[in-house]
Amino acid sequence: MAQTHMADDGDSKAASDPLTTFNEYRSLLFSIAYRMLGTVADAEDMLQDAFIRWQRAPRDEIRSPKAFLVTIVSRLCINHLQSARAQREEYVGQWLPEPVVTDAASDPSSAIWAGESISMAFLVLLERLNPIERAVFLLREVFDYDYTAIAAAVGRTETNCRQILRRAKEHVHAARPRFTPSARKQTDLLARFVQAATHGDLDGLVALLASDAELHTDGGGKAPALLNLVHGATNIARAILGGMTKFAPKTFVTRLVEINGEPGFVSYFNGKPAVALVLHISDDSVQKIFAISNPAKLARLPGAPS
Repeated sequence: MAQTHMADDGDSKAASDPLTTFNEYRSLLFSIAYRMLGTVADAEDMLQDAFIRWQRAPRDEIRSPKAFLVTIVSRLCINHLQSARAQREEYVGQWLPEPVVTDAASDPSSAIWAGESISMAFLVLLERLNPIERAVFLLREVFDYDYTAIAAAVGRTETNCRQILRRAKEHVHAARPRFTPSARKQTDLLARFVQAATHGDLDGLVALLASDAELHTDGGGKAPALLNLVHGATNIARAILGGMTKFAPKTFVTRLVEINGEPGFVSYFNGKPAVALVLHISDDSVQKIFAISNPAKLARLPGAPS
């Protein structure tokens, strides 16, 4: 996994202007919060709460603003995940993270999204972890913090954090992809996928999918989606073509974009995003497809192409 080296910078005191200091670390804090929570809105809420606490904190007691802010955001996210478990259990159908467009043309700060850790498949894997495991795993494996900093951030001992990380890695690493093809190969597979899907080519779709492929869909009870996972190339191809025949109007406009660091596209109806689809490709075939149609998770996507 590509790591983002964000170890404590050792700054000795907070700047006189709380907003300036907070903004210096905003990208880091947001990237932690989004990976923890899976939605932009929740991540922004955590940052707002963190800023309020940062403003109220006594400056003379803060040795490192960066470490202080990372600790606040980590603990807020842990608390939020613990309280949100009941809501997740009541969610209609499958829950998927909110898709984020990550290509440089759409987001000049997209470098903060670099690496496997932002992929839809990886974020779904993180759902296997409890909130503490998720925080320890991300801070260590993605943001390269040492155990002293992690222990301070999550309120556990260093020994305990090492044990937590070992358990978390057992849950996550067993399901990691074996080989990811080049960007050109991924783009080619996406183009062929769109071509086959829009032309009703069942055999063409099946040929692009791994035999053990999975289709994940999230409508949140507010848009068409499948309640359960679909397994197998033929079943997935039929589900996609059946869904397009039943729900997709002829006036759909499709825009190819990079979503969460992987090839994908957004389809629009009447100028508004109707579905975002992400392909997770490894071993030269499509292993997983993530289709998000919940309108609450599409509101921040870019508008339809002119």
